[in-house]
Amino acid sequence: MRLGVLDIGSNSAQLQVVEATSGAPPLPAHAVKLPTLLCEVVDDDGAIGPEGVARVADAVAAAVREAAEQRVDYLYPYVTSVVRDAANRDEVIDRIEERAGVRPQFLTGEQEARLTYQAVHRWYGWSAGRLLLLDIGGGTMEIALGRDAEPDLAISLPLGARRLTRELLPDDPPSRDQLRALRRHVRDTIGEVSDRLRWEGQPGRVIATSKTFKQLARLAGAARQRKGPFVRRDLARRDVRRWLPRLAEMPAAERAALRGVSAARAGQLLAGAVVADTTMAALNVRRAEICPWALREGIVLSHLEAITDRTAEVPLQPVRHLDRHRPASDSSVTPLHPVG
Repeated sequence: MRLGVLDIGSNSAQLQVVEATSGAPPLPAHAVKLPTLLCEVVDDDGAIGPEGVARVADAVAAAVREAAEQRVDYLYPYVTSVVRDAANRDEVIDRIEERAGVRPQFLTGEQEARLTYQAVHRWYGWSAGRLLLLDIGGGTMEIALGRDAEPDLAISLPLGARRLTRELLPDDPPSRDQLRALRRHVRDTIGEVSDRLRWEGQPGRVIATSKTFKQLARLAGAARQRKGPFVRRDLARRDVRRWLPRLAEMPAAERAALRGVSAARAGQLLAGAVVADTTMAALNVRRAEICPWALREGIVLSHLEAITDRTAEVPLQPVRHLDRHRPASDSSVTPLHPVG
C-alpha cells in the first residue's frame, strides 16, 4: 500500500510517498516540493493575500496529480500554522478544495507535538529512556516529554521562527533593540512552562526536529542531508551561541549563501536561532540530537497503527482515497469512511 502525506506549509507544499507496510519503517519512496511562499503574502491583519491563496491552491493541485501518478492509495493533506491561524483560513481551505479536489485538515499544536514525539520515539526505540523533544516550526514551537510511546506532556507555544520574524524583527538585519525584545519575549514565553519541564527531571535524551535545528546543525558542521538519515547529527548550544552574533549582522541574502541554509528560510533563521538558544538555556540543554523523523512520519505511523489496531485514533479526518482508474491529470478524489 502506498501512503502519501501532503504537508502544506508557509514555504512549500511537500508530498512524501511511502510504501506503508506494518512493522517496516516509513522510509520515503518519492518526494516532491512545490513552492507556496505564503510567508511573503500575509497582511497586517493575518490574512493570506489573493496571490498566496491562488499559489497554494495550484501547488496542492499539482501535488495531488503527482500523488495519482505515483499510484498513491491514501492521501493525507494537512495545513500547518500559517493557514491554520490565518484570518481567512476558511477561504483558503475552500479554494484548495475547489482547485485540487481535496480538503486539507489541520492539526492543533498539541496534536503536532504528540505525533512528532511518536515518530521520534519510534526512531530511537524503547532503550532511549525519557525523551525531551524540541521542534521549532514557522508559527509555533512544539515541546514534548515522555518515556513511553505516548508523551506525558505535549505543549505548543507561539514561538515559530516565521511568526517572530514578522512580528518582532521587521528590519533586515534587525537592530539590537529588536533582538533584545525578541529574546525577552521568548524567555518570558518559555518561562511559563520551563519550571514544569525541569520539575519532571533531566531527560535521557534531548531530541530536536525541524528545519531550523537542521540548518543550525549544518552550520555547526553536521553532515549534509545527502549523507542519509542514519548519520548521527547533533547541535550544541555553544555552537548556536557562536553563530548568533554572525547571523544577527547578516541580511537574509547573505544568510542564504551559508551552507545548509535555503533562501526561503534564510530570513527566519535568526529568530529560530534565538528561540533555540533561549529554550536550550531555560531547559538546561547543552546538546540536542537531530532526528530525521518528525510530523510527517508520525502521521504515517499513526495510520499504520490504525490498520493493525482498530482502536487506534488517527487525528486527520477524513481520509482521502485516490482513484487509480482516473487519468493522472485528473486531480479529483473520492472520500472514504474515516479509518479507526
